[in-house]
Amino acid sequence: MAQATPVPGGMSRPGRREIGERLPGGRRTRPPDVFGGRTHRIAHFAVPVVLGLIYGYWVAADARQGGPITGGNLLLGWLSALVFAVVSIALLRLAPRMSRELHALLWSAFTGIAFGFLYIQTPHSIWRSVMMSLLVAGCTFGTFFYRYYTREDAFGRRVR
Repeated sequence: MAQATPVPGGMSRPGRREIGERLPGGRRTRPPDVFGGRTHRIAHFAVPVVLGLIYGYWVAADARQGGPITGGNLLLGWLSALVFAVVSIALLRLAPRMSRELHALLWSAFTGIAFGFLYIQTPHSIWRSVMMSLLVAGCTFGTFFYRYYTREDAFGRRVR
């Protein structure tokens, strides 16, 4: 059977526009949204909650250091999960409204603090914990600033 060879920039079906092509009104086309609005709203809260539960378990496991599970250990894990989830949901809501520098700074501070709290539960010194969390926060800031700087204009609108 003979089939057409794919051509870069071609259309998959007649009448469809290529992603990123300009429409007559000057707007660009967007990629198709696989999930609906309801699924995105649920995931907007479910993903931070699940990540918070994983983080809380990790904090509790590091804090007990192989010893028995105690009530204080469970409380530490649940409170860590709650704080992680609440702060990450707040950042997901508020950070995109900030400038790209502040947006990257907020996420890197959150990452550095979360890593530092997790690292201090191990038997390392406070000095090493602070230095490691600053290193993680600095790397995160560089990565996020680059990402936001290359994908947003000065007013915070996405370019691509």
